[in-house]
Amino acid sequence: MLGPRWGWQALRRCVSLPRAQRQVRLRVREALGAREPAGEVKVQGWVRSVRSQKEVLFLHINDGSSLENLQVVADPSLENRDLTFGSAVEVQGKLVKSPHRMQNMELKAETIRVVGPCDTWSFPLKTKERHPLEYVRQFPHLRCRNNTLGSLLRIRSEATAAIHSFFQDNGYMHIHTPIITSNDCEGAGELFQIETSNEAREPAEKTHFFSVPAFLTVSGQLHLEVMAGAFTHVFTFGPTFRAENSQSRRHLAEFYMVEAELSFTESLEDIMQVMEDLFKTVTSTVFSKCPRDVELFHKYIAPAQKDRLEKTLKNKFVIISYNEAVETLKQASQTFTFKPEWGCDLQTEHEKYLVKHCGEVPVFVINYPYDLKPFYMRDNEDGPQHTVAAVDLLVPGIGELCGGSLREERLPFLKSRLQRYLDLRKFGSVPHGGFGMGFERYLQYILGVENIKDVIPFPRFSHSCLL
Repeated sequence: MLGPRWGWQALRRCVSLPRAQRQVRLRVREALGAREPAGEVKVQGWVRSVRSQKEVLFLHINDGSSLENLQVVADPSLENRDLTFGSAVEVQGKLVKSPHRMQNMELKAETIRVVGPCDTWSFPLKTKERHPLEYVRQFPHLRCRNNTLGSLLRIRSEATAAIHSFFQDNGYMHIHTPIITSNDCEGAGELFQIETSNEAREPAEKTHFFSVPAFLTVSGQLHLEVMAGAFTHVFTFGPTFRAENSQSRRHLAEFYMVEAELSFTESLEDIMQVMEDLFKTVTSTVFSKCPRDVELFHKYIAPAQKDRLEKTLKNKFVIISYNEAVETLKQASQTFTFKPEWGCDLQTEHEKYLVKHCGEVPVFVINYPYDLKPFYMRDNEDGPQHTVAAVDLLVPGIGELCGGSLREERLPFLKSRLQRYLDLRKFGSVPHGGFGMGFERYLQYILGVENIKDVIPFPRFSHSCLL
C-alpha cells in the first residue's frame, strides 16, 4: 500500500506552483563587472562615502571583493542619520548602466537598511584620508578596511592560490607538516617552547605533556624529507616561528614559508630552476588577477617597483659562487659596516650590494662554506675550502628571499653530525634537495613594501602580539 508520502511527491510532480522571483545577491566585484542591467538585486557592504544633494543621494559602498567601490544612487528620502562613513548597509534595487565614463554599472536603490551604524568621530579611519601604514598598524581589528591593506590581502590570497597551483600543476604533493615539533631544523636555537598552563606553574622536574620538549616549528623541511622518500616531489605552505628578539623591517616571530623537496636530483641547478619558475609564475599570475590592487602599490607605495619587476620577469636570474661574491665585495668601493671575509656569513648590506652589482636582477649565490650552513647540506668535497651545495636567492631591496640546498643523503657523511637523521639514509635513500621561500618577503619584494609587518594580517614580533 502506498503511503501519504508517495501521494505528496506525486502531487508535487503534477502541480506546478508559481514561485516568487528571487532577489539576486551580488558582491561589489560582480556588480561592477556585470555586462547587462539587472532588476531586484541586493548588495551588502560598508559605506566609503556619502554625498547628499537636493534631488539625489550618492553612496559608495565596498564589501572587500574589489578595490573599486560601487556607486549607489538613491532618493534623498532614503537618507538617515545612521547612514555614515564606515556603517554597514544592505541596499536593494536595480543594477543599471552608469552614465559616467569611469564606471560600468551603478545601483539604483529602492531601499537602504543600515545593518550596523558607525560613530565617525571615534572611528580611527577617516574618509578621503590616505593613512600611513604605520598608523593603521595600531588598529589590527580595523586596518583591513583600509584600501592599502584591503589590496594587500586580496593579493596575498591570489598569491597563495597561485603557489598551490604552481606545485600541483608540476606534479607536487601537498603535505601538512606539523606546527608542533620536537626538533630544531635550523639549529639556531631560536625556538618557542610549548608547555601547558599547568606545566608553567609546576616544578621543572614534572613530565612534559609530550614526554619530550616540544617547540613551534621553524621549518617543515625535515618532515618534507620524510615524505619525499615516498612521493618524490612534495611541498608545504604554512606558518613558521622564530624567537628572534628583533623589531627590524625584515623579521617577524610568525611568518609563512613555502617549502619544497625533490627526490632523485643531484644538481643545484634543478633546485634553482624550480625557485625561478615559482617566482616568475606566481608573480605573473598575481599581476594578471589583481591588476588594480598591484597598481595601487606601484603608484603610491613604490613607484619604481613596476619597472624593476618587469626586468626581473624578462631576464634570467644571475648565478655566482660564494667565492665570487666575497671577492666582489672586497673590491667594492662602498664601505660596509661588516667587513666581507671568506668564511663569514653575508649580511643584508652585502646581499643588497651584490644584487645591485649584478644589474638589479635576482642573484643565486651558491656553494657556501661548510661551517656556515646546517648539518643536512651536502658536502661538496672540494678540498681545503670545504663548501656545501647550498644556494640563497637574493632580490633587490630585500636581500635573501629563498634558501635551499642539496641534502646530504650519504650515511657515512652524516654519522658524525646527527644520529636521529640516519634512519632516513639507511632505507632506500636517494639524492635529493629542496628550498624554502619566505612568503612575506616575497610580497615585500613584488609590492615594494618597506616593512614586513605591513604584508601580513596580524604581525607578531618582539614585544607585540596585538589581538
